[in-house]
Amino acid sequence: MKRELRPVRVGNCLLDGKKIYIQSMLNVRADDIEGSVKQAAELEKAGCEIVRAAIPDKDAVRLIPAIKEKISIPLVADIHFDYRLAVAAAEAGIDKIRINPGNIGDMDKVKAVVKACRSRNIPIRIGVNGGSLEKELLEKYGRPTPEALVESAMKHVRILEDCDFEDIVISLKSSDVPTMIGAYRLLAETCPYPLHLGVTEAGTQRMGIIKSAVGIGSLLCDGIGETIRVSLTDDPVNEIYAAKDILKAIGRGSGVRIVSCPTCGRTKIDLISLAKQVEEATRDINKDITVAVMGCVVNGIGESGNADIGIAGGDGCAVLFSHGQRIRKVSEGEALQALLDEIEKL
Repeated sequence: MKRELRPVRVGNCLLDGKKIYIQSMLNVRADDIEGSVKQAAELEKAGCEIVRAAIPDKDAVRLIPAIKEKISIPLVADIHFDYRLAVAAAEAGIDKIRINPGNIGDMDKVKAVVKACRSRNIPIRIGVNGGSLEKELLEKYGRPTPEALVESAMKHVRILEDCDFEDIVISLKSSDVPTMIGAYRLLAETCPYPLHLGVTEAGTQRMGIIKSAVGIGSLLCDGIGETIRVSLTDDPVNEIYAAKDILKAIGRGSGVRIVSCPTCGRTKIDLISLAKQVEEATRDINKDITVAVMGCVVNGIGESGNADIGIAGGDGCAVLFSHGQRIRKVSEGEALQALLDEIEKL
């Protein structure tokens, strides 16, 4: 889908459709300043490009300067209901505010937030969630349908537009994957603002990654989405690795791409263990390469002939290859280190 996009800048990130940014959120208690700063730094190191923090009360505003002193990526304040927290976050140097203008009171309060953001070039993300949809929309549609989510989002958008404010990002999150996909597709047809994608309350690591990959990946393949967040009931660092893998899977990510066969009766080495070790050892390598880990020499080299480097199992041994051409033969015990040595040369 080719969208007419209105670019929005979030700190040093330009949401213009040319790059997909990975986002995550701190899950340390907001009153734990030291722990929050530490986790924000860990997320940046893992590859997070935009990080969000909950600002539930006035004391939590102290998080903003403390975190920004230690990271170089944009920081987003997640705020509900209290417009004063949004204004305070803007004054404290936040890079983006997530708030629903329809939930913070009368227009004077909305205008106060808009004034604080406009004067500092701070965008606002409207975050609609299927689990907290307005009562009147639930009565109208019967449940959180894609149409209901879009109508809710556009209601909040119009409030900001009436204040002559258009530095807007929108998210339409649902824990139901088809609803989430349908809502974003519907909104993308007419809305010019950048979209933040995510399946909310996706679950623990196993199912959460599957749901996020289906929901986020489907939309990205449609050309929809400027930022993404994989929501896991887990260490948020794992959200970053999952997001990276989703981007790699659709050809939009950088780093090592692993190609490995499912094994069969011809396999005579412990390929499952080897593939897992290769995946772990190459996780943080930033080279844009394809690495193949194949079960047999008979089909392995041919089936992964486009790989930059690879290894194919034999009878207690393995053959290293590059772009379908043999390099050398090694023992099974040497296979992992030999492969890593070849990757180092690339």
